[in-house]
Amino acid sequence: MTKKDLLTPIGITIGFIMVIFGIASNAGFGGMTSFIQASSIVIVLGGLVAALLVNFNVSEVKLTFRVTKEAFKQTDMNLRQLINLFVGLSERARREGLLALEAQLDEVEDPFIKKGILLAVDGIEPEVINDIMNAEIVAVEERHQRGRAIIEKAGEYAPAWGMIGTLIGLVLMLQSLSTPETLGPKMAVALLTTFYGTLLANLVFIPMAGKLENKTEQEIFMKQVIIEGVIGVQSGQNPKILEEKLSAFLSEEDKAIVEEDETDESLGEAANEA
Repeated sequence: MTKKDLLTPIGITIGFIMVIFGIASNAGFGGMTSFIQASSIVIVLGGLVAALLVNFNVSEVKLTFRVTKEAFKQTDMNLRQLINLFVGLSERARREGLLALEAQLDEVEDPFIKKGILLAVDGIEPEVINDIMNAEIVAVEERHQRGRAIIEKAGEYAPAWGMIGTLIGLVLMLQSLSTPETLGPKMAVALLTTFYGTLLANLVFIPMAGKLENKTEQEIFMKQVIIEGVIGVQSGQNPKILEEKLSAFLSEEDKAIVEEDETDESLGEAANEA
């Protein structure tokens, strides 16, 4: 299930608020106008777009908006529910045979799980299933890497274009040394481009690329658990053994919750027997 990831916009908003607060606390809100310079914005954003167009092809540039939206989405991945699913599939396969699992696929939303179960139902060898599904993981990882590459490059180019704008401002300032009253404003313009480039890189592009990388790692981790589950079901492993095997992927916190649930169930059964 996919839902909005509020942490991304909240984090970006807090970052900008802190910058605005830092400016306002020293220069007042009226001083905010000193940090707004159209020419500096054009140099940073225009140069950034131009550099990205040179670096990437048309298909990769088209991915930008789709990839950016992924940083504002969150997919619920409950490992305990996934383990319970495969334990249930294993129990049914041992009781009714692998072919009986095909009727249960309508209840499964994840296409990766469906693919694995269909391979198992078709009688494919565990080693072949492992190779096929791992090949898909590699393909997913490469697609995600290409998708976030443009965000990572934007994080690299933004400060550089800020520095280019600063150099332009310094050259113009040095050409007007004969008019000292213009030195201050031109120096401010020169520094603002570096400010814009650094702010965009460290508050937007680099953190966003990091979040996309974390999402990829989480997705690959879950797919690895799915592969182990599919192979366990296909090979006819005992459901309890399969559960223990998949539980190795749980964090210590999740394991503690599972143990607590099992204890509560045992106490409930003992009370009913009494």
